[in-house]
Amino acid sequence: MLAPLSRAIAALALLTCLMGHDHGCGAPDGTPTAARCDPRLRWDNFGRDFMTRYCTSCHGSTVRGGARHGAPTDHDLDTPESIRTARDHIDLTAASGPGGTNTYMPPYGPLPTQREREDLGRWLACGAP
Repeated sequence: MLAPLSRAIAALALLTCLMGHDHGCGAPDGTPTAARCDPRLRWDNFGRDFMTRYCTSCHGSTVRGGARHGAPTDHDLDTPESIRTARDHIDLTAASGPGGTNTYMPPYGPLPTQREREDLGRWLACGAP
């Protein structure tokens, strides 16, 4: 009885992933944005608002289980320190710069504008201060 149920759950998880509703199945390879640092962008005037608006509903340290919508438990983006740890991954999934624009994250609305993605790239290029 358990084996068929386990297979059904695994098949459903794979189908959900393939349909694009569960980004926990692994992000596609993004393009390094090659963004240049803009030292005017800081946690207090950009980063906190961007992450709160577009990321922490799934990637928040207090978000658990299904509320994460498949977000990996090691990708909490509600502190500057945790963002610095995932900086390259964020660049490859959500930021924009002269090297390319990555729109894999967030997978559904609200979505950042192109300008916000560019600012994200510039902020990350500074080390997410």
